[in-house]
Amino acid sequence: MTTSPVLSTALQESLGPSLRPLPAEAARLLDDVGAPLRLVAHLRAVHDVAARLLAWIDGRGLDLGVDPEAVLFGAATHDIGKALHPEELSAPGARHEAAGRELLMARGVDSRRARFAATHASWTDDGVAMEDLLVSLADKIWKNKRVPELEGLVVAALAAASGRQAWEEFLDLDDVLTRIGDGADDRLAFQMSYSPVRTG
Repeated sequence: MTTSPVLSTALQESLGPSLRPLPAEAARLLDDVGAPLRLVAHLRAVHDVAARLLAWIDGRGLDLGVDPEAVLFGAATHDIGKALHPEELSAPGARHEAAGRELLMARGVDSRRARFAATHASWTDDGVAMEDLLVSLADKIWKNKRVPELEGLVVAALAAASGRQAWEEFLDLDDVLTRIGDGADDRLAFQMSYSPVRTG
């Protein structure tokens, strides 16, 4: 049985940095929409970073009221709308956000999980949950981009859950983000090694 290029990129061991495979459901969705391989590689990098952030939080024993599976699915599909707007793989643009949410919902993904496609760039909006913040943070840290406003929201949630001072949480978060950010060049090289052209 032949595996499509999308599924191979999403699920098989990478030749570059060691990145977790995407969840099977996300990989199938990306295959169904003929996602560009560069998009699949990007989603795999962000998904891996989200998993590392979740592991760090879990290792601290903090209850942030997040559904780890939702965060991982969100990280794995947050940019799926770029399959419809591939020009936004190499230039700024926000058309993929609402398009991605609609694309997921049209394929049977419930609105709670489809929302990440629209919320990953809107962390200051009302009603944004910690799950959304983690997907947004992973989408920045994969390439070692630091966004103080976003990190401040995460720090506030960490401090509320831990009972520690915000500055203590900032120092710990800064440490983990620096460590994750150190792998950005390898992740960027992995993403750029794939074509931005749609596969289907």
